[in-house]
Amino acid sequence: MTMRLDRMLPRRRLVIAGATLLAAPAIVRAQSRPSRDPFSLGVASGCPRPDRVVLWTRLAPMPLDGGGKGEAPVDVTWEIAEDERFTRLAARGTVRASAAEAHSVHVEAGGLRPARSYWYRFHGGGQTSPAGRTRTAPADTAKPERLRLGVASCAQYEQGWYSAYRHMASESLDLVVHVGDYIYEMSWGQRHVRKHGTANPTTLQEYRDRYALYKSDPDLQAAHAACPWIVTWDDHEVDNDYTSDRSPHTSDRAVFLRRRAAAYRAWYEHMPVPPSMAPNGPNARIHDSWRFGDLVDLFLLDDRQYRSHHACADGKGGRALYTDCAERRDPKRTMLGAEQEVWLRDGLARARGRWTVIAQQTLMAEADRAAVGAAERAYWMDGWDGYPAARQRLLDAMVARRGANHVVLGGDIHMYAVADLRAGDGPVIATEFVGTSISSQGPGAERVRTLAARNPHLKYLRGDKRGYVVVDMTPSSCQAHFEVVDDVADPRSGKRRLASFAVAAGKPGAVPA
Repeated sequence: MTMRLDRMLPRRRLVIAGATLLAAPAIVRAQSRPSRDPFSLGVASGCPRPDRVVLWTRLAPMPLDGGGKGEAPVDVTWEIAEDERFTRLAARGTVRASAAEAHSVHVEAGGLRPARSYWYRFHGGGQTSPAGRTRTAPADTAKPERLRLGVASCAQYEQGWYSAYRHMASESLDLVVHVGDYIYEMSWGQRHVRKHGTANPTTLQEYRDRYALYKSDPDLQAAHAACPWIVTWDDHEVDNDYTSDRSPHTSDRAVFLRRRAAAYRAWYEHMPVPPSMAPNGPNARIHDSWRFGDLVDLFLLDDRQYRSHHACADGKGGRALYTDCAERRDPKRTMLGAEQEVWLRDGLARARGRWTVIAQQTLMAEADRAAVGAAERAYWMDGWDGYPAARQRLLDAMVARRGANHVVLGGDIHMYAVADLRAGDGPVIATEFVGTSISSQGPGAERVRTLAARNPHLKYLRGDKRGYVVVDMTPSSCQAHFEVVDDVADPRSGKRRLASFAVAAGKPGAVPA
């Protein structure tokens, strides 16, 4: 059995936005669907289980002007089939899309068979959506031969075209794991190729419009329609560098929590996640786990909503992001919150897969960020280095499961990184792969060289390229391939493989492949 998308499927095309999907390399570029098309934001699937998958769309004939569907509810019919012509329907139903959820649709299509591809589409507003392809997870008792993951993060709309998503759509992936910064609430950086066109969002409608702008990109739509996604958020889905209930940009907690509630609601309305992840005001439970037969147990974390506030702040509401102080090492400080820490610890103890994958937002390995030659160390307070006791508790939980093969996936830092993770001075217990950004500007060359010089345990660092990671997992090995686009400013950019690393089962630590 295998989790690869069916190799023997006919090479017919799934059409989205008037261009071809899954017939690489000619994948979505031009939008030719009607401007008042209710399915202007495409379709998506996510959260695959052996017997079900979440299907998503949003009715938005005027996506950048409030959606355009008014206040009336709309009945939407969905179909999921065993073939791309929809002649063998596996399930069908009708749901009501309401204005309260921006006429978004979240269907948990059940009664499906494990480890197989399906095609899905929607009917509503007198039109039919593009078709998407998805895939269920294998049965818990199955023995998959392979799982092929894409890892993506950090897609600032203004700083580059989404050609990385276009190439990702052609990779024959079983699953995409997006680890945060799906949108950016702020405009920053240099050499913009396009503009947000509006100020930073703070209200629900403004966040809805920001998501609609990003999701109107045909390459992003193609990547969603190619396979199921599992998604978490980071800070830019709300406000840069926020921690729990505190924003560095406002001192009024109540004002920020209203903004967080709006941002979380808009995130839910635009993601292929189940109704159980719908927020309740400024709160939402989105961390979860998935099992792919006896091959992989995957845990997806939320390290924003519950974390302690930044350490080493100046006491007046500010924060020094590159510094050190005794507060940083306080054992009470948490990155995940007490409840999520217990959930993860217990889940790791119960995991039985050949590989255990922890997907989270950022670099987990320690990284001294002081200047070359500096006597004192400096740490990034917004990353795991701001929460070393919490990191140690997580590493200890990994050690407790003897014989496991642990892999950590991350993003956020806009550069590729490979690291060995150790619990103190002990042996390597896990391998970490961090992906670069889809489009967001990376760190300067001198900064990367300094980081490498101060941290020899970081085995690979590269910040000048944009792209994504493809992770190939088999019972005997885990390989990470760093795929990069040639030019993020070119909407038709080609791509190439920058580097590959491998981890052998039973031998933690990555080596060049």
